[in-house]
Amino acid sequence: MSAQVTRIKPEADQPLPGNEVQKERSMVLQKEMIASHYKALAASAETGCKVVYTFVPGNLNELIGSFDNLLPVHPEINALQNAMRKRTGKMVLEAEKLGHSEDVCAYVKADIGMARSGNIGPSGTRIPDPHLLLLSYTGCFTFLKWFELLREEYNAPVAMLHTPYQGDGIVTDSMRAYMVRQIKEEVIPKLEKVSGRKFDIDKLREMLARSRQAEDDLVAVLESAKNVPSPIDAYFGAVYYIGPIFSAFRGTEAAVEYYRELRKEVEARLAAGQGPVTPEGEMGPERYRLVVEGPPNWTSFRDFWKMFYDEGAVVVASSYAKVGGLYDQGFRHDPEHPLESLADYCFGCYTNLNLPSRVALLSKYVREYQADGFLINSIKSCNSFSAGQLLILREVEQRTGIAGGFVESDLVDPRYFSGANIKTRMESYFQMIEQKRKGAA
Repeated sequence: MSAQVTRIKPEADQPLPGNEVQKERSMVLQKEMIASHYKALAASAETGCKVVYTFVPGNLNELIGSFDNLLPVHPEINALQNAMRKRTGKMVLEAEKLGHSEDVCAYVKADIGMARSGNIGPSGTRIPDPHLLLLSYTGCFTFLKWFELLREEYNAPVAMLHTPYQGDGIVTDSMRAYMVRQIKEEVIPKLEKVSGRKFDIDKLREMLARSRQAEDDLVAVLESAKNVPSPIDAYFGAVYYIGPIFSAFRGTEAAVEYYRELRKEVEARLAAGQGPVTPEGEMGPERYRLVVEGPPNWTSFRDFWKMFYDEGAVVVASSYAKVGGLYDQGFRHDPEHPLESLADYCFGCYTNLNLPSRVALLSKYVREYQADGFLINSIKSCNSFSAGQLLILREVEQRTGIAGGFVESDLVDPRYFSGANIKTRMESYFQMIEQKRKGAA
């Protein structure tokens, strides 16, 4: 049985070579889900819903959703969605006119630039102003400064949820108790005030149970890449897979249904011996299996992906697909211990891991997914990922014996994607893998 592939026309502001972009059915469903959320945000004034801005890593989406009349907004999602539509260049420049440095996180500048340009979101409708800024700090110091700027921009209250950094690579009982206390004393009271409703722990339990169900299916999808050939791309393709669970839909029935269907789709591809679906259709023979560290570039997402599949390279595991949770390492939301479960989720986000933990995880991926390459995409303006990446590269090479590669770009600033330079580096990198194979033979 072959999985269904849908052909869609590119958006008007995304001129692409060829007539149509090919997507798996799950990618189309994901797009529809995200669009429905933007519609709900646009109608929030009429429906009486209040808006909570929060981040992807370490978010408390189930807790927000348990209040029924609260809708989350994720600034990073807005930025990357705008970037994929080629809109963030002007937004970044607008923020720099206000005095923000070129070295500031491009997500922040895209968000500030969007706010100063009418706050029109990726769907073309206005993103409503926040009633609350829920600051979940999980290893990225930029989050703190970002919400300071948004507090000034919108004059909105802030609820701070500070996650202790895993400096020693472990989570202690006292760290967990500290997190639970913040949720009880800082976060829940402010959510109650904004929503006008009392917190209902049973509703939270129901949402966590649905999260757990969806997480089981997501892990099955991601781990399908251990097969040869891999039926998925766990970096570019995974962007679509992780969208609902890392953003507004975790804990909802819609997420349960999406991941159930996604798993069926991937299992059908696996049974048929098929590789990933690319924007140009079925990928050809699998020549290289890679583990990738770092986020993708969003302004030239398809061009970047094409550099891989044109060479027969499939990403079988990536750190970016874990930025919103290390589900494949055993974590599941637990309705029996709801607040503790939320705390543990925050602890386990990739950006909250120390360098030794990251090296160990990436080396494990190389071995378990039978990778013959390890590539870093170093993001110019993202210190949470780029700090220490050269050390990570050397350590993973030494532990696994595979060839490492290094390219550089940025998140949503189009000035820092040099397609010709990256393509040359990628071609040289694949040649290095070939030479290493010949040497081993």
